[in-house]
Formats: sequence, structure tokens, C-alpha cells
Amino acid sequence: MPDKKVILTYGGLRELEDELQNLKVFRRKDVAEKIKDARAQGDLSENAEYDAAKEEQGEIETRIVEIEKILKNAEVVDEEEISLDIISVGCKVKIYDLEFEEEIDYAIVGSTEADPLNYKISNESPVGSALIGSKVGDLVEVETPNGVIRVKVLDIHR
Repeated sequence: MPDKKVILTYGGLRELEDELQNLKVFRRKDVAEKIKDARAQGDLSENAEYDAAKEEQGEIETRIVEIEKILKNAEVVDEEEISLDIISVGCKVKIYDLEFEEEIDYAIVGSTEADPLNYKISNESPVGSALIGSKVGDLVEVETPNGVIRVKVLDIHR
């Protein structure tokens, strides 16, 4: 089964490339030094520093493989080419929550870039998927685990 395409914005792509560079160039070297220092302490069977360094090394290598897989399957969305007529991945949207009577700004991103605490929601999340394809002025009902919420689309921008 082929790997699923991963949707990224250019910003998300740059962040992943920077993280990969940091892991390969700096973190690998750092953990190799920790392992070398721990080995110099002698008996490895009861060496907590060695065990911790080896575990960190495993986490780094796992993340490198994960990022490389994401980048290999990445489909980059060019925010400059996005139509602002309808909501799609890569655009920002201002909505009005009818229940709480508040305006909220979201960036619609691919699932790997999602960061709800910073108002970056995935196109696969309940709110993101409900908003995709909507236009300014549309009333949108969103099925959430806590019930249906209703929002109005106020603006679509970059």
C-alpha cells in the first residue's frame, strides 16, 4: 500500500527540513559524544548515562526516519496560488462561533502541521474538514465529540 500524501505549507516544509538538519548535524553528534563519555566510565550493564544516551539516540533516529518519510510524501501547497473564494488548505479563515459569540482566526494546514493551541487546525480535524469548501457568509455546522457547533465564515485570507 503506497504511503499517504502529506499536505504541507511552505512554512511547514521549511520547519521539517530545519528539524531534520538539526537532528542529523547537531543532535546525532551530541548523542554520540554522550555515548562515548558513558562508555569511558566502564561497566555498561549498570550505566544509567549510557542507557539514557542510547535511548535518546534511538528517538533521534526514529524521528529522522519519520521526517524523511513525511518529506518523501509531501505535497506542498503554494499559499500564493490558493483561491480566496473558498476555504482550502493553506489559507487563513476568520469565523464567528455562534454559541460563544466570539471571532476566531484559524490557519488551515495539513495534519502534520496542526497545532490547535496556536490556531493551526488540520484539514482532517472536525472543524477543518467542515470548513473546507465553505465561502464567506456560509453558516457551517461542525460535528464535534461534544456535539454540533455552528460557525459563520467571516473572512478568508492569506
